[in-house]
Amino acid sequence: MSYVTKGGKEYICIMQVHCEFDRDELSRIILSFKGEIYQRPPVRSSVKRRLRIRTIYDIEVLDIEDKLVLLRVSSDSGTYMRKLCHDIGIIYGCGAHMRELRRIKSGIFTEYTNLVKLHELSEAIYMYKMCKDESDLRKVLMPMELATCGIPKVLIEDTAVNALAYGAPLAIPGIVAYQKFAQNQKIAILTLKGELVAIGTATHDSSELQKAKKGIIASLDRVFMQRDIYPKAWKKHER
Repeated sequence: MSYVTKGGKEYICIMQVHCEFDRDELSRIILSFKGEIYQRPPVRSSVKRRLRIRTIYDIEVLDIEDKLVLLRVSSDSGTYMRKLCHDIGIIYGCGAHMRELRRIKSGIFTEYTNLVKLHELSEAIYMYKMCKDESDLRKVLMPMELATCGIPKVLIEDTAVNALAYGAPLAIPGIVAYQKFAQNQKIAILTLKGELVAIGTATHDSSELQKAKKGIIASLDRVFMQRDIYPKAWKKHER
């Protein structure tokens, strides 16, 4: 989940303005927040209150009724919508606060495509456990590889899989294909069948793969493949 939650977010937000306002002027101020902004987390938050830069990719006024403004906001992970509403109110001059918030997108998971409600999951598990019917469960379960859609991929030989399952770093000779990645960037390491083996951190730029024939290209952060599903291909020294 830590890799998924770092993806971009999209919200539907209701902002209440503390005074009567000019719609055109307020809309102009709201749209001015598109792009990079400075933001200090609210007093009641789970992170340190230090000034940081976040990007608002898109912000749209969907509706206005009395003092309530319905917004759709697409932003970086870690952007506080209640602070955004507060700052909009400060710029306008009379204050504003967030009344309601709904997140409709996190990374590749959206409310419109692959959302699963908790009661749907609960019912699917009940049918599986009590009635031995797995049809509903199959509808709500998704392959974990789906969560890596926003991460560069590296495909490896079958002979390299088990070594990584035991925690060995990713070596250049085991790589079959790859997407471009930068040094220190997270990469998803998959088998030729598309099975997720591990998430790693690149120790070099992907351009090194064109020049070097051996060496380590990534260290592993988290291994997902169970051991010994693929045959062991390394030789153990025996006395």
